[in-house]
Amino acid sequence: MKSAIKFLLLASVISSGVFGQGKTENLKKQQKKLERKISNTRSLLKKVTSTREESLSELQLINNQIQSREGLLRLYDRQVILAEGFIRQKEIDVATLNERVLKLKEQYKAMILHAYKTRNKNGQMMFVLSAENYYEAQKRNKYLKNVTALHKKQVALIANDQQKIKLEIAAIELEKTRKKAVLTQKRIEREEIEVDREKQQRVLNTIQKKEAQLLAEIKTNEIKKQQIKARIAEAIRKELAEIERKRKEAARKRRAANPGVPDSPSFTDESSEGQIVSKNFENNRGALPWPVESGAITERFGKNKHPSLNDVYTNNNGVDISCRPGAEIRAVFAGKVTAVFPIPGAGKVVILKHGNYRTVYSNLKEAYVSIGDEVKIKSNIGAVMNQDSGLGQLHFEIHFVSGMTTKSLNPSLWVDL
Repeated sequence: MKSAIKFLLLASVISSGVFGQGKTENLKKQQKKLERKISNTRSLLKKVTSTREESLSELQLINNQIQSREGLLRLYDRQVILAEGFIRQKEIDVATLNERVLKLKEQYKAMILHAYKTRNKNGQMMFVLSAENYYEAQKRNKYLKNVTALHKKQVALIANDQQKIKLEIAAIELEKTRKKAVLTQKRIEREEIEVDREKQQRVLNTIQKKEAQLLAEIKTNEIKKQQIKARIAEAIRKELAEIERKRKEAARKRRAANPGVPDSPSFTDESSEGQIVSKNFENNRGALPWPVESGAITERFGKNKHPSLNDVYTNNNGVDISCRPGAEIRAVFAGKVTAVFPIPGAGKVVILKHGNYRTVYSNLKEAYVSIGDEVKIKSNIGAVMNQDSGLGQLHFEIHFVSGMTTKSLNPSLWVDL
């Protein structure tokens, strides 16, 4: 019975902080995600620094590292605020319980004094027997039983509240320990940021001396991007044109077999099966796996400021992910290979079809798949091509196909990057 009461009391304490704990758990999940990013970036930095003294890739990775660490600091701040709020509330609860215990003890003291004065059993019996009638005697007897029950209840209430106080104090001490650990982590992370900033400035100073070389590299890379963009668009147009040709051929055969039956009025890219695949792809928005097992984004979708040159921006139709040399590239969703082709200086490109969606994997040194192959989610489709930095770098895109047109989508909204 006592163990059951303790369990119920503990459940009461826990439930009083469920909302705050829910927030804490969410923050811890975000913390683990950022810590994983930091770990991946740290691993890549070791590879790039051991390969080349200073490089643009190193600077981009350091920038990522600093951003992740700053995000982690913000999470630590929020955890500390939640811990302080939890401790304050528990201290109020303890004060309230202590006050109630004092009142209960005063009431119990008064009961004990009254019981002492009426402790003679004969006196209690005479109190009952001196009643004017039977019903009055019953009431007096019931009153005495109620007084006895009240005594026991009062003792139980005091014991329960004292147990609650112990649990609340234990919860406070635990939260204080957690808060202390978070503050320690926060201090360590601040020190790491300072180290990263010093390294960032050193690499930046070295790189900025090569401005002309960097501008030339940017121009070359932009040309490659345009080539990739044009070839991807061409490959998708070719695929759609083939679908349209097959549709028209099927319609012609139907008309020949069934004169008078009208042709389909407009281009239809997807069958009912393809529409199901499209819907499944859409349902996984934000939860698609990484196209590499681990890595770090070094350039995001859209307009990106150059990490070392002022007033210089680049445009990206997808994301660039730095990864270990020769890393395996994997499909982010089950689909069909619709294109595999090389681009001089930019490796091979693989395009997968997922209903109305296409995922594009560029900068591969080799492709493991061929046109027409069906691939499963996370199955390896190729190996990444290495850059001058010594790291691999995957260029990844997602496109939506509508009719004969395509639209580039932000991969960060689809893949858990």
